[in-house]
Amino acid sequence: MKTTITVNGQARTLDADPRTILLDALRETLRLTGTKKGCDHGQCGACTVLVNGVRINSCLSLLAMHDGDEVTTIEGVGALDNLAPIQKAFLREDAFQCGYCTPGQICSALGMLKEVAENWPSQETVDLTGPIRLTDNELRERMSGNLCRCSAYPQIVAAIRSVVEAAP
Repeated sequence: MKTTITVNGQARTLDADPRTILLDALRETLRLTGTKKGCDHGQCGACTVLVNGVRINSCLSLLAMHDGDEVTTIEGVGALDNLAPIQKAFLREDAFQCGYCTPGQICSALGMLKEVAENWPSQETVDLTGPIRLTDNELRERMSGNLCRCSAYPQIVAAIRSVVEAAP
């Protein structure tokens, strides 16, 4: 089945089995190995990518569902010589240890910040009438789908918080 997706700004047409999951297409066919396969059940968030700006677990999504969609993986977030602010913050705050979950954490953080900007409430959102106040509890709740076996959670929260505070 032919599926055309735009990955990190580049249109790609893939001829794949209709049962191919997006994660496998990214890793195995396109060789974009920054997105990690963790649990393969949508429970850990290591495979988080952005599809049309919304974060998803790519292990739970079929490639064929995304014909015409725009996919951003960690490789499309920043370049080695031009890191995105969230990547710089993760380095500055030492928000990783083994680094396996980091690509998913970063993509999830970007999607989460977009959700906050668009006033999408979470379980922790107290005031539904005004702009969302991104408390640490709110931030933790919104990032709860991304696990870190090394327990770098305080540093991850600090990294995201520093990006929020530096935003104009």
